[in-house]
Amino acid sequence: MKEQALKRLCEFMVKDESLPLFGFSNLVFGEGDASARVLFIGEAPGANEDREVRPFVGRAGQLLRRMIREIGWTEEGVYITNIVKRRPPENRDPTPEEIAAYRPYLTRQVDIIDPEVIIPLGRFSMNYFLPDAKITRDQGKEFHVGGRIVVPLFHPAAALRAPEMMRQFEGSFRRLPGMISIGRKDGDPFGFEQESKGDSGDRSNSRGISQPTITEEAGERTNIEQESLFA
Repeated sequence: MKEQALKRLCEFMVKDESLPLFGFSNLVFGEGDASARVLFIGEAPGANEDREVRPFVGRAGQLLRRMIREIGWTEEGVYITNIVKRRPPENRDPTPEEIAAYRPYLTRQVDIIDPEVIIPLGRFSMNYFLPDAKITRDQGKEFHVGGRIVVPLFHPAAALRAPEMMRQFEGSFRRLPGMISIGRKDGDPFGFEQESKGDSGDRSNSRGISQPTITEEAGERTNIEQESLFA
């Protein structure tokens, strides 16, 4: 089952001492529907996320969750995570080395959930899927990558800092259901129904996986063979 596969992946990550920021901050794996059709991916946890061991729970997270509800979706029906799953010092941007180190785990997480739509939040998450994209130029546009729809958006933290970014963020968010050809469906707990669409051109457990905190991680650790991660 997908929930068990995600739990196993999380356990591997908790024990992987080679990952950057190991021992500095808690691992924030993600939360939502293990079979979600829409996956939101941010950049890295902040102080609030590190403290609560949940993604997007600070001011930026409150904005994200409000917008999810505003367009008629539910927090429980989507999945929310980050590329780097430990908080960098002083809430700085994740480094290329950190992103590269966490990349195999995110790839596996995406494979397990197998969403139809990925919504990267911010330029670091966007460039993971669209290396040549520019967030100011391409936010709100629909791309097709590896058989999935990818719609990058401004990071909600950036939207909170600039009124114009907020206007674009809210506008793009409200267009999401129509852009990805998904409508409300009675009896569907997620509230989505897939419809056909032509090429647009340029354009578990809702609280997630239970995971230990830094204090709980301090016990005996084991080395994890990389190939067993993808078994």
